[in-house]
Amino acid sequence: MRFFIGIIIILGAIQLIRPAKNISSGPQPNDITVKYHAPADVTHLLHVACYDCHSNNTRYPWYANIEPVGWYLANHVNSGKRHLNFSEIGAYPGKTAVNKLSHAVSQVRKHGMPLGSYLLLHPDARLTPAQIKLLSGWLESVRESFPLSDR
Repeated sequence: MRFFIGIIIILGAIQLIRPAKNISSGPQPNDITVKYHAPADVTHLLHVACYDCHSNNTRYPWYANIEPVGWYLANHVNSGKRHLNFSEIGAYPGKTAVNKLSHAVSQVRKHGMPLGSYLLLHPDARLTPAQIKLLSGWLESVRESFPLSDR
């Protein structure tokens, strides 16, 4: 019985240690949809399938408020942003942006993104073949807008 009481106390105590939330006040000047005008359907796909992990604005599900799940999600979001942050892509050096966009196009086309684990809890992020073509085509057009010296 003391063991279970100890576990409950520990679980209660860890609820007090919360990671910072990845929430911004809206589109930022270096956001890909601001810097490289995105049509509404592309913006929607980015928000539904990419931005939770690859932007400065995550939509948190209710279970993100339960630790240690919140810690896991914070780590996952920070890792995603290190790989590619659509909110900051306008501030990347040209070659970096081109490389990251090339990788994003490849991942979307190979069904590597969104991650399968993300899709389990976010079925609306599952991209149809037409959506994959639309999103990857738009990302590729942004990549192609960079000078040849950056590609």
